[in-house]
This record gives sequence, structure tokens and C-alpha cells, in this order.
Amino acid sequence: MSDAIENLNTLRDFIRWGASRFTEAGLYFGHGTDNPFDEAIRLTLYALYLPQDLPPAYLDAALTPGEKERVCELFQERIVRRVPAAYLTHEATFAGLDFYINDQVLVPRSPIAELIETQFQPWVQPEAVSRVLDLCTGSGCIAIGCAYAFEEADVDAVDISPEALEVASINIERHDLEGRVEAIRSDLFDGLHGRHYDIIVSNPPYVGREEMESLPDEYHREPALGLAAGEDGLDIACRILQEASDYLEPDGILVVEVGNSDYALVERFPDVPFLWLDFERGGHGVFLLTAEQLNEYQEVFDEG
Repeated sequence: MSDAIENLNTLRDFIRWGASRFTEAGLYFGHGTDNPFDEAIRLTLYALYLPQDLPPAYLDAALTPGEKERVCELFQERIVRRVPAAYLTHEATFAGLDFYINDQVLVPRSPIAELIETQFQPWVQPEAVSRVLDLCTGSGCIAIGCAYAFEEADVDAVDISPEALEVASINIERHDLEGRVEAIRSDLFDGLHGRHYDIIVSNPPYVGREEMESLPDEYHREPALGLAAGEDGLDIACRILQEASDYLEPDGILVVEVGNSDYALVERFPDVPFLWLDFERGGHGVFLLTAEQLNEYQEVFDEG
């Protein structure tokens, strides 16, 4: 890194150099960026206390020796320890909103963001949504996104991890939603008896054993509690399917992300009419069921 500090001068220099080093090191990009240049831009601007939408004219501004050292330290941490950039900056964006994160929660990246931005239409009438449940909330990004999408609704943000709920609480306060979003420690529905919702949405752990073992190093910097879900990745999703009907309003919907475990889910429940949702910005493995469908197939879920 000393050569870089001595020979590089501008933001443009360090972004180019960082992208080259990231490519050389074989880093994996899947936590907010998908290429080495965007990753280098994010880390460089963060190190210099500059906004991510910095005007291009500033790319030729020269860095001080201290600034060069800060940039290089972040690059080194990203390369040597394979720490996702979002954990280094403690910043992530989801559904157009900014969130604080740390390594006690997953980096927000669910395609469910698109559903939030469209208010889950056409499957619900937005003005009729009064209560939303976000199971396995992590950073609280889905719950908080839903609070923005449904301005008259109350939202419960549920997680089993007290460390995750600390992060969610920070974000609830950051978005000034303490009166509408409640962080609740619960093992799925265990602490929610008597509550009913128009929408239950969840991005639960869904990674199977073999996939877990093959994940890039960057994913192993995330909490395993938020990723691993048994042999086929369905341990949590099946529990949700068994219990969700007791907590949905008659016209409510259940939306759950199961990622690459979607085939295993269909294989386990071949007769269930899962609606697999499409996303313009990419992503897969998110299904929707209505309360009526959950009730119809309750016996199947209980046996599965």
C-alpha cells in the first residue's frame, strides 16, 4: 500500500487502483454492489467523508497523506479479511432508504424491496393495510420500508436475535418511526399471540447445508443465524407456512423469500399453488400465498 500512498494522488487514481486490486484479489461482490469499480467508489468516498453522489468534477481532487492512508486501510480490510463494504461503512441502501448496519445483521439486498416500492400491488389495496409483520427483520429494513409504503399502518419487526433488534431499533429511531414500528424479540410467531396482519413478509434464513459450505468468504462474514436453515434450507420457511394462517386477516397475504431453496420447497409441497414473483431488478425465490390458500393447504403444511 505504501507505493499507492506515494504515487497516487486523486480520487480517480485511488478508485482505479482499488478496482484493480479488488479484481486481482478475486473479491466477491454481492452486498450492495456487483463490480469492483462501484465497490472502490463506495469505500473511497466513505473514507473521505464525501457523499456517494459526488459530482464527477471532484474526481480529480488531490488527497492529503492522511486521506490516502484512510482509503488504503479500508481497501486492505476489504481485501485481506473479505469484509463486505457495507460492514466497513456501516451504511446500506434498501428500497431507496438509508440504513445503519453492522455484522450482527445481513447486508440488505432482498428483491422484496421492489414489492415494497409498489405497495404489494395488485395483491392488496394499500389504503386497507393497517398492520404489517416483518419476520426475521434483521436490520429492520423491510419493516421500515413497509412503514413508508403504508403510512397509516403499524408494523411489527420481529427477530430472535437481540443483537439484530438493537440494529433495527437504531434504524427505527433514525427514521423517526418509534410510534409505528415496534421491534419485538420472538422466535417467529411465538410472542405474537392475538395479533393479526394484512401482510406478513419475511426474508428468513433459507440457505441449505451444501450451499452454505460453498458460499464465498464474504457471506461467512455475515451472521450464520441469518443464513443457515437446515439441510435443504427450509427449516424456517416450513415453520412460517405452518403457523402464518393463525396471524393473517382473511384477505391477507404471506410473502416469503426462499432464494435457491425454491426448488426444494416445490418438491416438498408439489400441490401448493405458490405464486413465484418476478422482479425487474433481478432476484428470485420469493413466493406469495393468500390467507385463503394457507387455510386450504394447512393440513399439507402441518404434515410437511
